[in-house]
Amino acid sequence: MAASAPPIGVQLYSLRNSLTDDFDGVIRKVADIGYIGVEPYGGLPVPVEQAAALFKELGLQVPSMHCPLPLGDDQRKVLDMAAAYNCRRIISPWLAEERFATLDEIRRSCDLFNEANRVANDNGLSFGIHNHWQEFATIDGRVVYEVMLDYLEPTVFFEVDVYWVKTAGPDPVAVIKRLGSRAPILHIKDGPTGRNIPMTAVGDGTLDIPAIIAAGADDAEWLIVELDDYAGVMMEAIDKSYHYLIGKGLARGTKS
Repeated sequence: MAASAPPIGVQLYSLRNSLTDDFDGVIRKVADIGYIGVEPYGGLPVPVEQAAALFKELGLQVPSMHCPLPLGDDQRKVLDMAAAYNCRRIISPWLAEERFATLDEIRRSCDLFNEANRVANDNGLSFGIHNHWQEFATIDGRVVYEVMLDYLEPTVFFEVDVYWVKTAGPDPVAVIKRLGSRAPILHIKDGPTGRNIPMTAVGDGTLDIPAIIAAGADDAEWLIVELDDYAGVMMEAIDKSYHYLIGKGLARGTKS
């Protein structure tokens, strides 16, 4: 799979604590490990222009970014961020659990996502949703994301966080196959699959990572490593995750 394996990036939220202390040094280490891309989040500790300049210097692509919905007062800010990063995909990282607690709430949340999607599309961008467990809970006998597909515009994509899918109950392999081209980015993480529990480096946990990545072989354009929490040194887990994915031929980086 290595020849056609998707490129590998890292969600910078994983490194949020060390980024605050040494943004430049941490990003240089990410590039030195071999990551091709980075996925910024909305609360980086340096100005967007400074981050974008460093990414460009190091040749780090920004395939997607986590940000507020591009609506109201946030619209201009989000569009400017995307332009600074030369990023074409903007992603909503989170809506609270109560926004998916009933069928009516799911519909209202999808209306909001559709509004954000229209703004993105009108400005040459794609809009997607990063899931947690709540999008894969079961409401009135249906998995929430299946209900969402009834209401979302077809151009809205999913950044499938495979760990949170598994934590909620469904099989990530089946979900990725079901979404097909609507899952162009996979969030790869590993661990014991539970809430409020430290994760592991990719390859050290309970998820069948090779099967998950194989499920997206036809449609996944990027694999993004993200570890929300880790009991040891996070950079070591990010390094180990990279070498697991590259060593298995599951992802493509700049170094073997």
